[in-house]
Amino acid sequence: MSDIVDSPRLLIISPVRDEEAYLQRTIDSVVAQAVRPSRWVIVDDGSTDDTPQIASQAAKKHAWIHLHRRVDRGTRKVGGGVVEAFKEGLSRSNLEDFDYVCKLDGDLEFGPTYFTRLFEKFAEDPRLGTASGKCWDKTPFGFVLLRTSDEFSMGACKLYRVECYKDIGGFVVGTMWDGIDCHRCRMLGWKARSFHDKELRLFELRPMGSSDKSVFHGRFRWGRGQYFMGTHWLYALGIAAYRMFERPFVIGGLCILAGYLWGFIRRIRRYDDPEFRKYLHRWQLARLRPF
Repeated sequence: MSDIVDSPRLLIISPVRDEEAYLQRTIDSVVAQAVRPSRWVIVDDGSTDDTPQIASQAAKKHAWIHLHRRVDRGTRKVGGGVVEAFKEGLSRSNLEDFDYVCKLDGDLEFGPTYFTRLFEKFAEDPRLGTASGKCWDKTPFGFVLLRTSDEFSMGACKLYRVECYKDIGGFVVGTMWDGIDCHRCRMLGWKARSFHDKELRLFELRPMGSSDKSVFHGRFRWGRGQYFMGTHWLYALGIAAYRMFERPFVIGGLCILAGYLWGFIRRIRRYDDPEFRKYLHRWQLARLRPF
Protein backbone atom coordinates (compact mmCIF):
# COMPACT_ATOMS: atom_id res chain seq x y z
CA MET A 1 0.00 0.00 0.00
CA SER A 2 1.08 3.54 -0.64
CA ASP A 3 1.40 5.83 2.39
CA ILE A 4 2.98 8.74 0.56
CA VAL A 5 2.20 12.00 2.33
CA ASP A 6 4.96 14.40 1.24
CA SER A 7 4.34 13.96 -2.49
CA PRO A 8 1.13 12.01 -3.07
CA ARG A 9 0.17 11.37 -6.66
CA LEU A 10 -3.46 12.48 -6.66
CA LEU A 11 -5.92 12.14 -9.53
CA ILE A 12 -9.18 14.10 -9.26
CA ILE A 13 -12.18 13.42 -11.51
CA SER A 14 -15.06 15.92 -11.43
CA PRO A 15 -18.29 15.14 -13.30
CA VAL A 16 -20.09 18.48 -13.78
CA ARG A 17 -23.21 19.73 -15.54
CA ASP A 18 -24.56 23.30 -15.47
CA GLU A 19 -22.36 24.40 -12.58
CA GLU A 20 -21.53 27.93 -13.78
CA ALA A 21 -22.71 29.44 -10.48
CA TYR A 22 -20.40 27.24 -8.40
CA LEU A 23 -17.54 25.70 -10.38
CA GLN A 24 -15.14 28.64 -10.12
CA ARG A 25 -15.27 28.47 -6.32
CA THR A 26 -14.44 24.75 -6.48
CA ILE A 27 -11.55 25.48 -8.86
CA ASP A 28 -10.28 28.19 -6.51
CA SER A 29 -10.40 25.71 -3.61
CA VAL A 30 -8.36 23.10 -5.50
CA VAL A 31 -5.83 25.62 -6.84
CA ALA A 32 -5.28 26.92 -3.29
CA GLN A 33 -4.45 23.46 -1.90
CA ALA A 34 -1.14 23.07 -0.05
CA VAL A 35 -0.83 19.77 -1.92
CA ARG A 36 -2.22 20.09 -5.41
CA PRO A 37 -3.37 17.13 -7.51
CA SER A 38 -1.05 15.69 -10.13
CA ARG A 39 -3.95 15.68 -12.57
CA TRP A 40 -7.52 16.98 -12.45
CA VAL A 41 -9.98 15.94 -15.15
CA ILE A 42 -13.16 18.03 -15.23
CA VAL A 43 -15.75 16.06 -17.17
CA ASP A 44 -18.43 18.31 -18.62
CA ASP A 45 -21.53 16.13 -18.87
CA GLY A 46 -23.46 18.12 -21.48
CA SER A 47 -23.72 21.55 -19.83
CA THR A 48 -25.92 24.16 -21.49
CA ASP A 49 -24.43 27.10 -19.55
CA ASP A 50 -20.88 28.48 -19.21
CA THR A 51 -19.54 25.54 -17.19
CA PRO A 52 -17.19 24.26 -19.95
CA GLN A 53 -15.87 27.77 -20.59
CA ILE A 54 -15.02 28.18 -16.89
CA ALA A 55 -13.23 24.81 -16.87
CA SER A 56 -11.42 25.62 -20.13
CA GLN A 57 -10.07 28.88 -18.72
CA ALA A 58 -8.77 27.03 -15.67
CA ALA A 59 -7.08 24.43 -17.91
CA LYS A 60 -5.31 27.22 -19.81
CA LYS A 61 -3.89 28.58 -16.55
CA HIS A 62 -2.88 25.25 -15.00
CA ALA A 63 -1.29 22.43 -17.00
CA TRP A 64 -2.56 19.82 -14.53
CA ILE A 65 -6.22 20.71 -15.15
CA HIS A 66 -7.88 19.06 -18.15
CA LEU A 67 -11.37 19.45 -19.61
CA HIS A 68 -13.16 16.53 -21.21
CA ARG A 69 -16.56 17.14 -22.82
CA ARG A 70 -19.24 14.49 -23.20
CA VAL A 71 -22.13 14.56 -25.64
CA ASP A 72 -25.22 16.15 -24.12
CA ARG A 73 -27.81 13.43 -23.38
CA GLY A 74 -30.43 16.18 -23.02
CA THR A 75 -31.10 15.90 -19.29
CA ARG A 76 -29.24 15.73 -16.00
CA LYS A 77 -28.80 12.11 -14.94
CA VAL A 78 -27.91 11.93 -11.26
CA GLY A 79 -26.59 8.76 -9.67
CA GLY A 80 -25.70 6.46 -12.53
CA GLY A 81 -25.03 9.37 -14.89
CA VAL A 82 -22.48 10.82 -12.49
CA VAL A 83 -20.65 7.49 -12.31
CA GLU A 84 -20.70 7.12 -16.10
CA ALA A 85 -19.12 10.56 -16.44
CA PHE A 86 -16.60 9.75 -13.71
CA LYS A 87 -15.58 6.52 -15.43
CA GLU A 88 -15.20 8.24 -18.77
CA GLY A 89 -12.90 10.79 -17.15
CA LEU A 90 -11.00 8.03 -15.40
CA SER A 91 -10.49 6.21 -18.72
CA ARG A 92 -8.46 9.19 -19.91
CA SER A 93 -5.82 8.58 -17.24
CA ASN A 94 -3.68 5.63 -16.18
CA LEU A 95 -4.78 4.80 -12.64
CA GLU A 96 -1.46 3.02 -12.05
CA ASP A 97 0.29 6.41 -12.18
CA PHE A 98 -1.43 7.59 -8.99
CA ASP A 99 -1.59 6.78 -5.28
CA TYR A 100 -5.04 8.30 -4.70
CA VAL A 101 -8.11 9.00 -6.79
CA CYS A 102 -10.85 11.45 -5.82
CA LYS A 103 -14.36 11.98 -7.12
CA LEU A 104 -15.06 15.67 -6.55
CA ASP A 105 -18.29 17.58 -7.19
CA GLY A 106 -18.22 20.96 -8.90
CA ASP A 107 -20.30 22.82 -6.32
CA LEU A 108 -18.07 22.61 -3.25
CA GLU A 109 -15.80 24.95 -1.33
CA PHE A 110 -13.13 23.84 1.16
CA GLY A 111 -9.96 24.97 2.90
CA PRO A 112 -6.37 24.88 1.58
CA THR A 113 -5.22 21.98 3.78
CA TYR A 114 -8.13 19.67 2.95
CA PHE A 115 -6.15 17.06 1.01
CA THR A 116 -3.05 17.43 3.20
CA ARG A 117 -5.07 16.50 6.28
CA LEU A 118 -6.72 13.55 4.54
CA PHE A 119 -3.37 12.21 3.37
CA GLU A 120 -2.28 12.29 7.01
CA LYS A 121 -5.34 10.22 7.94
CA PHE A 122 -4.43 7.63 5.31
CA ALA A 123 -0.83 7.50 6.51
CA GLU A 124 -2.00 6.90 10.08
CA ASP A 125 -4.18 3.93 9.11
CA PRO A 126 -3.04 1.58 6.31
CA ARG A 127 -6.50 -0.06 6.19
CA LEU A 128 -8.27 3.23 5.51
CA GLY A 129 -9.56 2.78 1.97
CA THR A 130 -11.78 5.82 1.41
CA ALA A 131 -12.27 9.02 3.39
CA SER A 132 -13.65 12.53 3.33
CA GLY A 133 -14.53 15.39 5.57
CA LYS A 134 -18.09 16.26 6.57
CA CYS A 135 -20.48 18.22 4.35
CA TRP A 136 -22.12 21.43 5.46
CA ASP A 137 -25.39 22.08 3.61
CA LYS A 138 -26.46 25.51 2.41
CA THR A 139 -29.78 26.66 3.91
CA PRO A 140 -31.60 30.02 4.04
CA PHE A 141 -30.18 30.36 7.58
CA GLY A 142 -26.55 29.60 6.73
CA PHE A 143 -24.54 26.37 6.53
CA VAL A 144 -25.71 23.41 8.60
CA LEU A 145 -23.81 20.19 9.22
CA LEU A 146 -25.29 17.24 7.32
CA ARG A 147 -25.87 14.38 9.74
CA THR A 148 -24.00 11.41 8.34
CA SER A 149 -22.42 8.28 9.78
CA ASP A 150 -18.67 8.40 10.37
CA GLU A 151 -18.51 5.03 8.59
CA PHE A 152 -19.06 6.52 5.13
CA SER A 153 -17.05 8.85 2.93
CA MET A 154 -19.16 11.61 1.43
CA GLY A 155 -20.29 11.16 -2.17
CA ALA A 156 -19.52 14.81 -2.92
CA CYS A 157 -15.79 14.33 -2.34
CA LYS A 158 -14.64 10.72 -2.08
CA LEU A 159 -10.89 10.23 -1.75
CA TYR A 160 -9.75 6.66 -2.38
CA ARG A 161 -6.52 4.81 -1.94
CA VAL A 162 -6.05 3.47 -5.49
CA GLU A 163 -5.48 -0.07 -4.22
CA CYS A 164 -8.85 0.00 -2.44
CA TYR A 165 -10.68 1.53 -5.40
CA LYS A 166 -9.45 -1.30 -7.63
CA ASP A 167 -10.19 -3.88 -4.94
CA ILE A 168 -13.90 -2.99 -4.77
CA GLY A 169 -14.17 -2.94 -8.56
CA GLY A 170 -14.80 0.80 -8.80
CA PHE A 171 -18.17 2.52 -8.50
CA VAL A 172 -21.47 0.86 -9.40
CA VAL A 173 -23.45 2.65 -12.12
CA GLY A 174 -26.68 3.40 -10.28
CA THR A 175 -28.32 5.45 -7.55
CA MET A 176 -26.76 4.86 -4.10
CA TRP A 177 -23.38 4.08 -5.68
CA ASP A 178 -21.85 6.16 -2.88
CA GLY A 179 -23.26 3.80 -0.24
CA ILE A 180 -22.53 0.54 -2.02
CA ASP A 181 -18.86 1.43 -2.37
CA CYS A 182 -18.36 2.00 1.37
CA HIS A 183 -20.11 -1.25 2.28
CA ARG A 184 -17.99 -3.12 -0.24
CA CYS A 185 -14.90 -1.58 1.36
CA ARG A 186 -15.87 -3.05 4.72
CA MET A 187 -16.72 -6.42 3.16
CA LEU A 188 -13.17 -6.61 1.82
CA GLY A 189 -11.46 -5.52 5.03
CA TRP A 190 -11.00 -1.83 4.28
CA LYS A 191 -12.32 1.13 6.27
CA ALA A 192 -14.56 3.94 5.04
CA ARG A 193 -14.60 7.12 7.11
CA SER A 194 -15.65 10.75 7.21
CA PHE A 195 -14.04 13.06 9.74
CA HIS A 196 -15.26 16.05 11.73
CA ASP A 197 -11.94 17.93 11.63
CA LYS A 198 -12.43 21.66 11.01
CA GLU A 199 -9.84 21.51 8.21
CA LEU A 200 -11.97 18.89 6.46
CA ARG A 201 -15.22 20.81 6.19
CA LEU A 202 -16.88 20.67 2.78
CA PHE A 203 -19.36 23.42 2.04
CA GLU A 204 -22.16 22.48 -0.37
CA LEU A 205 -22.91 25.64 -2.35
CA ARG A 206 -26.47 24.48 -3.04
CA PRO A 207 -28.78 22.32 -0.90
CA MET A 208 -27.82 18.65 -1.00
CA GLY A 209 -30.01 16.61 -3.36
CA SER A 210 -31.45 19.65 -5.15
CA SER A 211 -29.42 19.46 -8.38
CA ASP A 212 -32.25 17.65 -10.17
CA LYS A 213 -35.73 19.23 -9.92
CA SER A 214 -36.03 19.75 -6.13
CA VAL A 215 -34.94 18.65 -2.65
CA PHE A 216 -38.15 16.62 -2.39
CA HIS A 217 -37.40 14.78 -5.59
CA GLY A 218 -33.86 14.22 -4.28
CA ARG A 219 -35.18 12.61 -1.08
CA PHE A 220 -37.55 10.41 -3.11
CA ARG A 221 -34.58 9.37 -5.26
CA TRP A 222 -32.63 8.63 -2.07
CA GLY A 223 -35.34 6.20 -0.92
CA ARG A 224 -35.50 4.57 -4.33
CA GLY A 225 -31.72 4.21 -4.20
CA GLN A 226 -31.94 2.50 -0.81
CA TYR A 227 -34.25 -0.07 -2.36
CA PHE A 228 -31.86 -0.54 -5.30
CA MET A 229 -28.94 -1.07 -2.90
CA GLY A 230 -30.87 -3.78 -1.04
CA THR A 231 -31.53 -1.97 2.23
CA HIS A 232 -33.56 -3.94 4.79
CA TRP A 233 -37.08 -2.56 5.18
CA LEU A 234 -36.60 -1.99 8.92
CA TYR A 235 -33.50 0.08 8.25
CA ALA A 236 -35.39 2.02 5.56
CA LEU A 237 -38.00 2.94 8.17
CA GLY A 238 -35.20 4.04 10.49
CA ILE A 239 -33.64 6.25 7.81
CA ALA A 240 -36.99 7.88 7.03
CA ALA A 241 -37.68 8.60 10.71
CA TYR A 242 -34.15 9.92 11.30
CA ARG A 243 -34.32 12.29 8.33
CA MET A 244 -37.65 13.76 9.42
CA PHE A 245 -35.74 15.86 11.94
CA GLU A 246 -33.78 17.79 9.32
CA ARG A 247 -34.75 20.11 6.47
CA PRO A 248 -37.18 19.70 4.83
CA PHE A 249 -38.64 18.63 8.17
CA VAL A 250 -40.95 15.59 8.20
CA ILE A 251 -41.65 15.77 4.45
CA GLY A 252 -38.07 14.86 3.58
CA GLY A 253 -38.27 11.64 5.57
CA LEU A 254 -41.66 10.80 4.11
CA CYS A 255 -40.25 11.31 0.60
CA ILE A 256 -37.45 8.84 1.38
CA LEU A 257 -39.99 6.27 2.57
CA ALA A 258 -42.16 6.91 -0.51
CA GLY A 259 -39.18 6.34 -2.79
CA TYR A 260 -38.34 3.04 -1.09
CA LEU A 261 -41.96 1.86 -1.29
CA TRP A 262 -42.15 2.93 -4.95
CA GLY A 263 -39.14 0.74 -5.69
CA PHE A 264 -40.72 -2.17 -3.81
CA ILE A 265 -44.12 -1.86 -5.51
CA ARG A 266 -42.63 -1.41 -8.97
CA ARG A 267 -40.06 -4.15 -8.32
CA ILE A 268 -37.30 -2.05 -9.84
CA ARG A 269 -33.94 -3.64 -10.59
CA ARG A 270 -31.77 -4.14 -7.51
CA TYR A 271 -28.02 -4.40 -7.10
CA ASP A 272 -27.48 -8.04 -7.97
CA ASP A 273 -24.99 -9.38 -5.43
CA PRO A 274 -26.53 -11.82 -2.90
CA GLU A 275 -23.43 -11.88 -0.68
CA PHE A 276 -23.38 -8.10 -0.56
CA ARG A 277 -27.05 -8.01 0.47
CA LYS A 278 -26.46 -10.54 3.25
CA TYR A 279 -23.58 -8.45 4.54
CA LEU A 280 -25.61 -5.24 4.22
CA HIS A 281 -28.55 -6.63 6.20
CA ARG A 282 -26.26 -7.86 9.01
CA TRP A 283 -24.61 -4.44 9.20
CA GLN A 284 -27.90 -2.53 9.12
CA LEU A 285 -29.76 -4.68 11.64
CA ALA A 286 -26.80 -4.54 14.02
CA ARG A 287 -27.10 -0.76 14.01
CA LEU A 288 -30.79 -0.84 14.82
CA ARG A 289 -30.16 -2.69 18.07
CA PRO A 290 -30.21 -0.42 21.15
CA PHE A 291 -27.04 -2.06 22.55
